[in-house]
Amino acid sequence: MRELLDRQRAAFMAELPVPLAARKDRLARAIALVADNADRFCDALSEDFGHRSREQSMIADIAASVAPLRHALKHVARWSKSTRKPVMFPLGLLGGRAWVEYQPKGVVGIIAPWNFPVNLVMSPLAGVLAAGNRAMVKTSEFTPVVALLFEELAPRYFAAEEVAFVSGGPEIGKAFAGLPFDHLLFTGATGIARHILHAAADNLVPVTLELGGKSPVVIGRSADIAQATERVVMGKMLNAGQICLAPDYLLVPAEKEAEAVAGLTRAASAMYPNLLANPDYTAVINDRHHARLNDWIEDARVKGAEVIAVNPANEDFAASNSRKMPLHILRGATDEMTVMQEEIFGPILPVRSYQHIDDAIAEVNRRDRPLALYHFGSDREERRRVLDRTISGGVTLDDVIFHVSQEELPFGGIGPSGTGAYHGEAGFRTFSHARSIYRQPRLDVAKFAGMKPPYGKATRATIRRQMK
Repeated sequence: MRELLDRQRAAFMAELPVPLAARKDRLARAIALVADNADRFCDALSEDFGHRSREQSMIADIAASVAPLRHALKHVARWSKSTRKPVMFPLGLLGGRAWVEYQPKGVVGIIAPWNFPVNLVMSPLAGVLAAGNRAMVKTSEFTPVVALLFEELAPRYFAAEEVAFVSGGPEIGKAFAGLPFDHLLFTGATGIARHILHAAADNLVPVTLELGGKSPVVIGRSADIAQATERVVMGKMLNAGQICLAPDYLLVPAEKEAEAVAGLTRAASAMYPNLLANPDYTAVINDRHHARLNDWIEDARVKGAEVIAVNPANEDFAASNSRKMPLHILRGATDEMTVMQEEIFGPILPVRSYQHIDDAIAEVNRRDRPLALYHFGSDREERRRVLDRTISGGVTLDDVIFHVSQEELPFGGIGPSGTGAYHGEAGFRTFSHARSIYRQPRLDVAKFAGMKPPYGKATRATIRRQMK
């Protein structure tokens, strides 16, 4: 891997300055890599998951990869333009000029997760390639079929000195994180992110972390409960809840809790009238995660939660060798339960009630800052209070997850849910170096401003002007 990094960096330095035409060509080839092989990627995704909805893979991995790449291709010329900046008085009047140019950083490392193993490679590549960088990608060991497909296909579209893929387990991941990249992007769990930061710190590599956390849904008293619960179910059961942005717990007014639980149950039953043979519903990624989710449900049951498994066809999941799980709604979830302590990453939804909106806000604020926050309701004053009194990576109002698909919005977390942002122009900026340039006029400014010894009247005048 170090040899590959050295080759990429040498090729990058030889190419400087990276032409706009070369950036566009690489973005076009990245689009072709995904679009030309969409069927094979969908097959690989389903094989890795044990079953994954083909339509879901097309929407969330294939189309969601092509869209940001096309967006970058369309806008990279504008993003790449230098930005004129004002010059402090009186230097501007004397002919001084200042501007910022956006340079590529060099070689960017991408450590991709398993839950969207195509999209969370190609979407970051949009910003990486638009900025003029080279890229090395570490794929997840939990999706080995997708990883092998990337390694097979990438050389048909890119030279190894442009974009290259490596695969392997934790030891390979650890070594990859320790390489002296010019920037490193990690998408994954908060616990692993701590190790990534330690590994990158030895080489002072700048790091962008896209993590997760317990993203809350706040349903206001003015919300349309039927609409809100349907939209929450759509987001929660997409990819079987294995999404960093999935609604992690629901906060609902106490008098509307029963109505909300009924709405969740009704919506899940309508979207997925059966599960085991349903091609639209995705399985849990592996046996370990399946066992973890079942253990957490049992932990909640033992500690007093009411567990509602939404199983409209009364299917026998215990007798099946499938890793599909129905939506489990947990009423009365308490802080002692694991589901209220850890990011769930599966089809389990704790429901908690509140009396006043400030109670819901306090519930959000006493936990780590989440990657996303969702609010439903038509009360503008309440919405403004929720937005003003909470901090999260991003927000979707009157729905869930959708802010991630807006390429002009920066996507990222804050604190334990992430550091830095990408998508669209924000991604271009993240993977670029904003280089400040100042051009001095021909006039001897230092002498004019009294900055050359011996100091005197002009010096004191400059100090007075600056102190104002």
